[in-house]
Amino acid sequence: MADDPARHDPFAGLRARTNARIGLGRCGQALPTTPLLAFQLAHARARDAVHAALDIRALRAAIAGPSIVLHSAATNRAAYLQNPDLGRRLGREQAALLPRTVADVVFVAADGLSATAVQAHAPSLIAELTARLADWAIAPVIIAQQARVALGDEIGEGLGASLVVVLIGERPGLSAPDSLGAYLTWAPRVGRRDSERNCVSNIGVQGGLAYAAAADKIVWLMRQARGLGLTGVALKDAQTPALTGPERAQLP
Repeated sequence: MADDPARHDPFAGLRARTNARIGLGRCGQALPTTPLLAFQLAHARARDAVHAALDIRALRAAIAGPSIVLHSAATNRAAYLQNPDLGRRLGREQAALLPRTVADVVFVAADGLSATAVQAHAPSLIAELTARLADWAIAPVIIAQQARVALGDEIGEGLGASLVVVLIGERPGLSAPDSLGAYLTWAPRVGRRDSERNCVSNIGVQGGLAYAAAADKIVWLMRQARGLGLTGVALKDAQTPALTGPERAQLP
């Protein structure tokens, strides 16, 4: 019967509005089989994303225009995960691969903690960004392996770029193993603090920002950064686009 208390699910309405695991029920002292298996699958996908490696050839082919492949001082994934500082500096002789140029911005596609995210979302986002920046001098895209956000500071400084935008795989969660983040730093140089950056996160995932909406927000921040000559806590995100309906990322 429809009004049978045993059949009533008080959490059904909430679950329809969030990816959080709420009101999953129980079977004795454990979860029911279906939500337990779903949790284990999400956990496995998150672990796989952390340990995945970039397919450099495929990524370069998907990115329109020239690109340069660089590596941080972390020589392998184990070193990268165990010593975060290694991912914040370029490896030996890597800086010599950077052509000194006059560029308004350099985009860095960095594997971070989810190469899966960069592989899936970075090429499309870069295409959306460059289409909106016809009046900007854009350096070749840098593909960075075993990279942390701060690696972009050394890259931007080496290139002579006014602004660096690091597109990096964010730490996987149990609802999104492939979330992409964008970190903007004006006048990049080694030693910049995280408070001197702006971040746009949850790009490309269900319920997050679709590529076009993310590009609109990033470009708005870029233009504000150029006008003010700064990024970080002093640059407030005053843009308020509609982020509902088709503006949100819809995944199959």
